[in-house]
Amino acid sequence: MIITLKDGTKKEYERAMTVYEIALDISEGLARAACAGEIDGETVDLRTVVDKDCALNILTFNDEGGRAAYRHTVSHIMAQAIKRLYPETKLAIGPSVADGFYYDVDREESFTGDDLEKIEAEMKKIVKEALPLERFTLPREEAIKFMEEKEEPYKVELIQDLPENAVISFYRQGEFVDLCAGPHLMNTKLVKAFKLTSLAGAYWRGSEKNKMLTRIYGTAFFKKADLEEHLARIEEAKKRDHRKLGRELGLFMMREEGPGFPFFLPKGMVLKNTLLDYWREIHNKAGYVEISTPIMLSRHLWETSGHWDHYKENMYTTV
Repeated sequence: MIITLKDGTKKEYERAMTVYEIALDISEGLARAACAGEIDGETVDLRTVVDKDCALNILTFNDEGGRAAYRHTVSHIMAQAIKRLYPETKLAIGPSVADGFYYDVDREESFTGDDLEKIEAEMKKIVKEALPLERFTLPREEAIKFMEEKEEPYKVELIQDLPENAVISFYRQGEFVDLCAGPHLMNTKLVKAFKLTSLAGAYWRGSEKNKMLTRIYGTAFFKKADLEEHLARIEEAKKRDHRKLGRELGLFMMREEGPGFPFFLPKGMVLKNTLLDYWREIHNKAGYVEISTPIMLSRHLWETSGHWDHYKENMYTTV
């Protein structure tokens, strides 16, 4: 079989090879840095077997797909730690996101900052245990029964909503198994640096009609130095947070009666009007004229703009 690499180089092999074996054949350094693979445009595990001609890209943490696989693996490590420490917790979803990952979980007792420290410590133990991640699939009915026996109702619901012909895959690491399409790293020991960052509330499946779950956020990097740099940027951003500065400088206040709507104080009005005067001046010079639109509009507009699907849980609505 002939493998075409990203730079156009072609490699020929007489037998089937895993993505990892091909990465290792290219260079040991690439194999050490590899997080996932991309076969003909589809992101796959490093353990995926390649048995025919294809275009192959080895993904590292510097690639979006590699970062996603890396951080998604850390979300599974976090879920495993949570189940070890708080076995009564029910798991919902735990994807990778732009700056890290999160997992939505259901527990009667609220999580605290102290809990995050305990979870982080357990995660470090799981990394040291060097648990291999193994993918397997189950037929639909067996998959549902499997998650019912584990008393994971959210996973059961997710499986039931999958198309009839869907491949239902799971990943096992040690005693922990999670419903997941992947891809993932090959072993927990490959995780280098992570930090749990915050707690938030999130409705199951983004609907206020469903139960409010706890969302635990975290981030992860391939190098400890990059994690420390990222966390330092977050701390600097917190210092410049407009909500913090607005309160400390007496510019505005927030009230429960108007979530998301600032009540401008005298100093804040001076600043706001100064900015508006400057804004009007430069727009007038450029030939623009002003109009005014309502501050509240129907749901239809936000569905058209895409805000409703992506930011509904953070929007103030009367629905």
